[in-house]
Amino acid sequence: MDPIDWLTALYTATIPVGGGQELLLREVVGNAFGLASALGGMLRRVWAWPVGIIGNALLLTVFLGTVLDPAHELPALLGQAGRQVMFIAVAIYGWVRWRRARGSDGQIVPRWASWRQRTGLVLVLVVGTVAITPLFRALGSFEPVWADAWTFVGSLLATYGMAKGWTEFWLVWIAVDLVGVPLLLSAGYWATALMYAFYGVFTLVGFIVWSRARRKPAVETLLPDPRIGPPQD
Repeated sequence: MDPIDWLTALYTATIPVGGGQELLLREVVGNAFGLASALGGMLRRVWAWPVGIIGNALLLTVFLGTVLDPAHELPALLGQAGRQVMFIAVAIYGWVRWRRARGSDGQIVPRWASWRQRTGLVLVLVVGTVAITPLFRALGSFEPVWADAWTFVGSLLATYGMAKGWTEFWLVWIAVDLVGVPLLLSAGYWATALMYAFYGVFTLVGFIVWSRARRKPAVETLLPDPRIGPPQD
């Protein structure tokens, strides 16, 4: 097979799920990379960022829908597509930051955001959603457009919070999932909707893991020198 034909076939490949419904293969693979990235984030591993970038690039082509392919059956979700671009940009920032901040064990140390930072996250989420909704509507994004804008702004804040090492970023993801799952189901993006639903549970576990990691006391990892005996009276 010609390489171009092979790539085209791979790009348009679908997975039948019954009832005449099909899932784009690259949507499923992109979400699989996203899940792996989320797992790496929970474990506080630097490799979570490059793995996530691969998934974002794949999902970008999915959510552009009819913009890239007029024959595409699913509508374009510009907020979802735009957040993939945002993910890639912030992931590069997070990748660099985590490489610099990680400890000797290869992990970064999570911390709580200040009340001022928490207030800022809430204000930006609400104001940003209100401000971006008219833009997305003018560009023809899928209704309800405010939900698309909410997931876009919330995803930006959650990814930024992860890059900063704030434990609260998991809670922002939960707020994103609560709105994003119904939106994706109504738009027909079943694979991503199911992954978002799973993320909702996963992010709650991630929040607990990061909270406990933050409370752990420092542990001395060096063994005592056996050549040195107990102090003498």
